[in-house]
Amino acid sequence: MTELTPLQLLFLLIDYVVVALGLVIAYVAYTGATRNDSRPMAFIAAGFVLTFGVPGGIYLLAQVVPIPTAVVGIITQAGEMAGMLSILYGFVAPARSSEVR
Repeated sequence: MTELTPLQLLFLLIDYVVVALGLVIAYVAYTGATRNDSRPMAFIAAGFVLTFGVPGGIYLLAQVVPIPTAVVGIITQAGEMAGMLSILYGFVAPARSSEVR
């Protein structure tokens, strides 16, 4: 691993602040999903985990395990795409009605 310049280190730190914020949003969405028994909100929470957690996790894993750059890129983009699709589904999926008919 090469030594990072101060600017590269700053970008890396900012990236991890963004990952942390995304996972905090996922946690808030998850607690809302469980509190309100909302399936769409659960998809939104899972989407945030996939969109932000997968890229951050695979980057950290690649620092300790030799993973080819192409594989890191594919997994990162696949996680982001799956996360965005999950968030989109959560926005357009009909919520289950909690009232009994």
